[in-house]
Amino acid sequence: MSADPARGLTDYLSGEFGSPVTITDFQFLSAGARRRNIAFTATVAGAPRRLVATIVPPAVELMPVAAEAGVRELARAHGVPVPAVVAVCADTGYVGEPFVISEHIDGETVPRRVLRTLAAAGNAAETARQWGAAMARLHSIDPGSAPTAVPAAGPDPAAEHLAEVEAGARALLSDRPVFALALSWLEKRLPGPPPQPALVHTDMRNGNLIIGADGLRAVLDWEGTQRFGDPMRDIAWPALRMWRFREDAKEFGGFADRDTFVGGYEQAGGTFDLDRYRWWKVMGTVYWGVGLAQQAAAHLDGTVRDIVMAASGRRVSEIEWDLLMQIRPRVTA
Repeated sequence: MSADPARGLTDYLSGEFGSPVTITDFQFLSAGARRRNIAFTATVAGAPRRLVATIVPPAVELMPVAAEAGVRELARAHGVPVPAVVAVCADTGYVGEPFVISEHIDGETVPRRVLRTLAAAGNAAETARQWGAAMARLHSIDPGSAPTAVPAAGPDPAAEHLAEVEAGARALLSDRPVFALALSWLEKRLPGPPPQPALVHTDMRNGNLIIGADGLRAVLDWEGTQRFGDPMRDIAWPALRMWRFREDAKEFGGFADRDTFVGGYEQAGGTFDLDRYRWWKVMGTVYWGVGLAQQAAAHLDGTVRDIVMAASGRRVSEIEWDLLMQIRPRVTA
């Protein structure tokens, strides 16, 4: 990132809006492992607008920023709450990296604060139903209508994803028998292609949602969106234990049970498949274990030098426990 991102954003927006822009209230919102988010107020012709710039390092860019912006606007047009895109810049000359500028939406994104907000407002169940409905609306979109630069899953997303994860496990976790056991479990129970492939977010979990006292306000982080994926992958991912933030009894995000979330999903037109859901839940846990190992390796080899990445490796043993609990007979967690 440029040493002076405020100057770069000022120059870019002045050209984009065709009028001088003044930027104030410049605030770094996060120091995540992959992207940087900066909130600021841009004043044009005396009119202030609260905006957010998402800076995307090319080394971790999963799709072009224009494609990500396009799929976000497509989802927003179909009733998924998403911050409106204001501008997209692939030119690295302004802040050193590509970026997307969006409307700012007030609310909480830090998971523990989300849980406190919902507890204080007493609307956790309604928020879970809104969350499920947002996911159903996303899955109702024709995946062929998304920008072609958005990655497409293959004809059998489960088999494709399993092969990818197996390769990662062989490279980084070959000495850990729990992962070998879980991979064998997955291979024996491959669900086959989804009946209705969908546009999937792949990371719509607590931490990528903006939550207020009135419930769900927006879904963030569309960088991992896929076309023609299995909708049960999207539902299973936010139910994993690592996204419950010590509220393990509440399967979805640490604030709602499965029936409440799925009720919102089905009421908005989605179709829930319990067996596919369970497969993708185990798959997601293995995937995250491999991902944690990859993040630690990326820090160690210098690809992405970041303390968040470095600390990821210590959590692999937690994932092993989760896997054993999920694949044991008559599992309900």
